[in-house]
Amino acid sequence: MAGGLKVGFVQLMHYLQDPQHVARFQQLCGVRGTDTRDKISNGVTGTRHGDVDNGGAETDREKRNNGVSNGAAGETGRPRDKDEDDAQGSSVKPLRRNSLTEDVGQEFIIENKFLFYLFTLGTELGNELFYISFFPFFIWNIDAYVSRRLVVVWVWVMYLGQCTKDVIRWPRPASPPVVKVEMFYNSEYSMPSTHAMSGTAIPLCLFLLTYGRWEYPLLLGLSLAFSWCFLVCLSRIYMGMHSILDIIVGFLYSLLIVVVFSPALEIIDTFNRTHRYAPLIIISLHVGLGLFSFTLDTWSTSRGDTAQILGSGAGIALASHVNYHLGLLPDPPASMLPLQPPSITLSLFALCLLRFVLGVLILLATRAVMKALTIPLVCWLFGIPSGDVRKARQHMEVELPYRYIVYGAVGLNAHFLVPFLFIQMGLL
Repeated sequence: MAGGLKVGFVQLMHYLQDPQHVARFQQLCGVRGTDTRDKISNGVTGTRHGDVDNGGAETDREKRNNGVSNGAAGETGRPRDKDEDDAQGSSVKPLRRNSLTEDVGQEFIIENKFLFYLFTLGTELGNELFYISFFPFFIWNIDAYVSRRLVVVWVWVMYLGQCTKDVIRWPRPASPPVVKVEMFYNSEYSMPSTHAMSGTAIPLCLFLLTYGRWEYPLLLGLSLAFSWCFLVCLSRIYMGMHSILDIIVGFLYSLLIVVVFSPALEIIDTFNRTHRYAPLIIISLHVGLGLFSFTLDTWSTSRGDTAQILGSGAGIALASHVNYHLGLLPDPPASMLPLQPPSITLSLFALCLLRFVLGVLILLATRAVMKALTIPLVCWLFGIPSGDVRKARQHMEVELPYRYIVYGAVGLNAHFLVPFLFIQMGLL
């Protein structure tokens, strides 16, 4: 009985990991490889996880960077002319090249532009540009209390997700049959989907932290959280970056982390703000986590992403400690709860936009200055040539302190310096 259940479970896992399901979903949404419009439906399959066509000598980078042919089953397919492509869809390339190999990817056909833009929006909800826009905006314009606690969950979700990827080391869905609509993260491992994890944790925790603190309909909050999560998860299948299994595991893994960390948020936040040794422990903990994650695998872009996330989280935690002792951004008393959302007026919109633009300019300046100072300094300290910055950053001794210091400063300024300046300017 137990043996039969085990076999059934393994078969289910293989079924959910099959790249053919990803290819069929893409086909349903109007995504086609330029040379294989009809080959997916005719049964062309790709290499499943574990199948190696080089005698078992597949390297870690080959595992991560599998399948960049973007649905092309070979060179025998007849090239399509422009009139054919225009008649059945737009021929485009991935928006961003591979972050590790700089591969620009292969062209593909988009037959449903609405779904293309919708899922592009969904996948951007889990990318760096969204994080560096959303968290600061929330701090400056909505609720610093909610934002700093949300960042704690985000850091742990992303850190555990990245580390788990580097332990499991499953490759991205094979191409063909999958079309790589996105190439930027194609050299990273696949299981679990950290987009699905953040796309689950952020809206869920946002709802849990704001409902009861802010006055709004329960159904509205649940609908927004579900729609956000659903859009991000589906977008990763559409982009050809994850199998169905990657998404399901990422979703469930994120729920588990939220369940574990939610009861501890009050303790963590109070400690960060009030304990006399909090700055030392915050820095030590985040640096230690970064050092540990760098031992799990060879260099890749995910190493830098992990250090960047840890640095941002440390900076915001340190800023909350400084703000508490200086009396900046105090939490409203319990007697004022629940908070009433303000009426949306032109003046309020202009004020929020002004804060956001000025704040982002300060953060961009912080990043530029710290980057210019940190990389040469770290290279000098460890005796690493700094002429080729990209090559220098492939050394853990450079990448970890660079990302940690630069984005630690960005996080600190986002939660402390920018609000302080806004108060002095009468904008907050």
